Amino acid sequence: MEYAEIGIIGGSGFYDLEGLEEAHSVRLPTPFGPPSEKLMLGKLQGRSVAFLSRHGHGHYLNPSEVNYRANLYAMKMLKVEYLFSITAVGSLKEELKPGEIVIPDQYVDLTYKREKTFFENGVVGHLPFADPTCLPLGRLALRLAKEAGLAAHLGGTYCNMEGPQFSSRAESMAYRQMGYSLIGMTQAAEAKLARELEMCFLPLAMVTDYDCWHQSEESVTVEMVIANLNRGVANMKKLLPLIIRELPEKRDSCPCASALANSIITAPQMIPAKTYKKLELIIGKYIKSRI
Repeated sequence: MEYAEIGIIGGSGFYDLEGLEEAHSVRLPTPFGPPSEKLMLGKLQGRSVAFLSRHGHGHYLNPSEVNYRANLYAMKMLKVEYLFSITAVGSLKEELKPGEIVIPDQYVDLTYKREKTFFENGVVGHLPFADPTCLPLGRLALRLAKEAGLAAHLGGTYCNMEGPQFSSRAESMAYRQMGYSLIGMTQAAEAKLARELEMCFLPLAMVTDYDCWHQSEESVTVEMVIANLNRGVANMKKLLPLIIRELPEKRDSCPCASALANSIITAPQMIPAKTYKKLELIIGKYIKSRI
């Protein structure tokens, strides 16, 4: 079986991972359907890495069509422990400028067409989610970004809208009044699923625009987004190898690694055999059998 300790999900504009040694692709069918596309495996900075384009090469999946469960379950099949999620976002704060990197630490999830949990069909899990991201990883990424001369910010709330349309001006102003920092369409489901899979989750957001609230700026257009996106992708490709090089070899002390402990509510003997088999990769660490 293939193996990767680090998973990277690339968002809009980030469809390939450069510099992979021993690169090869694998197709991993999952109990939750197929991932967005084949995963690219290889080594970067001497560490085993799996890369997946969230929307697919050519960007043929809109945010609501992405099979988030399949994407993350495939990473779990590879034994990924660190998951980096790269996304393009609009800024809701003046100080978070287009072209900069933001590492959010909170989410408000307004989506309604996504599957956001692996726990269903006879098994219930309630996991802590007060701190949705891996804070030590966030601090590491910020330090390395600053050392590399990249404009980056740690903290802030990512508001996850359904999309695929951008915000109306009324929506954008409302999000600002709520104190949100960023507006995007993809990352909240990944954060929730990564927590259930006990992965250390590192969100890396590339600011492409000021959404449409900024009265002194043009309303957001695809052309504007793409121009700033290209700059953000270049910065991200510079930052990723630096983070990977300094990732801890072990994460025994990180609470992300045991997030599921004491969170499975269903009595083991009540879990249907079919459901247990489907989720054994996830729950087998804590429930060895249904008896």
